[in-house]
Amino acid sequence: MTDVDVAILHLEPDAEAGPLTRATHVARLDLVERHRRGFLAAGATRVTLHAGPRDDVPFGARLRHLAADIGDGGLIVLGSGAIPLATAVDRRELVAAARQGAPAALANNRYSADVIAISRARSVLARLPDIATDNMLPRWLAEGAGVPVSDVRSRRRLGVDIDGPLDLILLAGRWLARLDPSDAQRAVAAIDAVRRVAADPDAELLVAGRVSASNLAWLERETASRTRALVEERGLRTRRPGQRPATSVMGALLERDGPESFGEHVARLGDAAIIDTRVVIAHRCGADEAGWPPTEDRFASDLLLADRVADPWLRAVTASAAAAPVPIVLGGHTLVGPGLALALRPGR
Repeated sequence: MTDVDVAILHLEPDAEAGPLTRATHVARLDLVERHRRGFLAAGATRVTLHAGPRDDVPFGARLRHLAADIGDGGLIVLGSGAIPLATAVDRRELVAAARQGAPAALANNRYSADVIAISRARSVLARLPDIATDNMLPRWLAEGAGVPVSDVRSRRRLGVDIDGPLDLILLAGRWLARLDPSDAQRAVAAIDAVRRVAADPDAELLVAGRVSASNLAWLERETASRTRALVEERGLRTRRPGQRPATSVMGALLERDGPESFGEHVARLGDAAIIDTRVVIAHRCGADEAGWPPTEDRFASDLLLADRVADPWLRAVTASAAAAPVPIVLGGHTLVGPGLALALRPGR
């Protein structure tokens, strides 16, 4: 039987990492162990954790190195925060895809891959260029290597990722228990308030950021409130060289009126809001995360802990959101994507 290796990539926090970053780190390691057991039970040959601090090695170079060390079998690659809601069926399907005799690939989402299974991986990945992120891999496989790529993006659960502490709140249960209750309190209250607005047919919910058409359809189908959407910068992490800079309507408003105006602008547009702040940050700082406010700042902003945000601009945005006359939830791609159903589910 063809071997299938599972490689889980884990970024270790810096020595000076703050408590929110460390809580996320611990939750991801918990998920790694769940994936180790789950993939072995699904028929994988080996599951290996590849952990280390942030460095300058491109994702493509790292993956070439990993693939060179395995035989002629399949490889499943995922980050340590990927697919926390995966089922045994999902894992078996990924293992089966990696075990095929001909080159092929299966991703959770071909446009934003958090996990991908590749058959005949060593030969397929030998020519992989130094792509920056895993999100770019399906496009290269299809266009650069001629490998058939399929996905299961209709399974919303496989789009959820643990990128930060807000995702632990969205997942709730044992994941939420990883956070200090006092750190989670404001964000939990904001989510509950937004959920109540979404259940009110006389109210309007603003959703802004990298929102997909399928998520807009879900909102129209599953919420009672009207939906106002600002869809911006889809493909932020997979943009090609030479494309125009990241730009956001909300970011342009803050350029004109200052970060303190954030809550006022949002309140004019809806009775509650769910905002992908990474798009707004990219408008101000560029698409490269290296120029963004530090990770701990972004995590604190997601939890509406303005006094824990060192960056003055992001602190002002966060304080304005927390003080706004309407409830606002801040976060990243998961929040405005598959996390919408988690945030707005009845009976949270």
